[in-house]
Amino acid sequence: MAQYDLTPRIAPLLDRHLVFPLLEFLQENKLYPDDQILKGKIELLNKTNMVDYAMDIHKSLYHTEEVPQDMVDRRVEVVARLKSLEESAAPLISFLQNPNSVQELRSDKQYNIQMLKERYQIGPEQIDALYQYAKFQFECGNYSGAADYLYQYRALSTNGERSLSALWGKLAAEILMQNWDIALEELNCLREIIDSKVDSKNSASPLNQLQSRIWLMHWSLFIFFNHESGRTGLIDLFFYDRYINAIQTNAPHLLRYLATAFVVNKRRRPQLKEFIRVIQQEQHSYKDPITEFLECLYVDYDFDGAQKKLQECEDVILNDPFLGKRVEEGNFSTVPLWDEFLENARLFIFETYCRIHQCIDMGMLAEKLNMNYEEAERWIVTLVRNAKLDAKIDSESRTVVMEPNHLDVYEQIIENTKALAGRTYKLAHQVLEAAPAQAAR
Repeated sequence: MAQYDLTPRIAPLLDRHLVFPLLEFLQENKLYPDDQILKGKIELLNKTNMVDYAMDIHKSLYHTEEVPQDMVDRRVEVVARLKSLEESAAPLISFLQNPNSVQELRSDKQYNIQMLKERYQIGPEQIDALYQYAKFQFECGNYSGAADYLYQYRALSTNGERSLSALWGKLAAEILMQNWDIALEELNCLREIIDSKVDSKNSASPLNQLQSRIWLMHWSLFIFFNHESGRTGLIDLFFYDRYINAIQTNAPHLLRYLATAFVVNKRRRPQLKEFIRVIQQEQHSYKDPITEFLECLYVDYDFDGAQKKLQECEDVILNDPFLGKRVEEGNFSTVPLWDEFLENARLFIFETYCRIHQCIDMGMLAEKLNMNYEEAERWIVTLVRNAKLDAKIDSESRTVVMEPNHLDVYEQIIENTKALAGRTYKLAHQVLEAAPAQAAR
């Protein structure tokens, strides 16, 4: 299953701290030899300040209680540096921890800087020290402290570049603490900053904007596959013009996650046809069983191929760090996303098969759905009843007979109108975004 593992493609586009959850997942699922994962962890840890964690990994990897002297020396160095930064930032931290003092702050940053200098002898050096201290705390693995200090730094800083860097750091910290609601807020804030850049002296170049969007989408995977409204949010972000263009240009492997979101999200069916075209365009640069399942079903109408790909989808999802999250229920362990994917994929097969055939043999349909006959019969009966489909089940001949549906044309008009409204909204949004750029020239 390592052939479908996207970690080598995704890891370079994440903060190194965000790679650890991926390695933990791969280690639990035994996709790679244990020693290989542990060596990867040590290599990552050597570029952070989490020296104690690196020592523990070293002991596990080499089955010893001894650690190299350079690790011991590095720990002494980290502790000394942490103490030095704490002392430099102490005046500002003391101010921020005093509720009465904090009330003196206003939304005007220039006023705050002048007030801090005049009343508390706190200047730009101390504000910069707070940033350095927060960054060092993050590198030490103290994500909670880092998030607080980075938030406070952004409230005071007038350095745009540093403030943006602090926002990326806070987003990473919230993800690592699994604070999904706050992380989503920070993600949306970053997206707004990235998308609001216009052609001006201080703006990012198109290449930098492209890179920022690629980074943002990769970091967002942690949030979207853990937040309750994440799948919808993923489609809203990834399928927006500028972002789907970035995916097609630099990160076609992200189509796996967009395809999964489309399969499990019934409300986004009107956009599925448009997404299938993207899959077709990118099939030579990226494909996996999930994208191939949709292509078999909606492009080739190859039900045998779709059935085979659906079986392969299980291995892909169960072994993907973002899709394969397990939930313990008593003595059982399940992967909710796979259960949801399978249910919707079977519905896709059933609906597509029914559009082509008026009389369907349930034995053959059970085979297409990867079910035994009794299971398929119960599933179809429930589906027909709940979805109020115009279909009759003939138990004697073991067939499903589809009734002619005179509303098909009307429904197609409604679907096309919805899609047109969505595209109109996108176009209007782009025009509004372009207006400030024109005004600036």
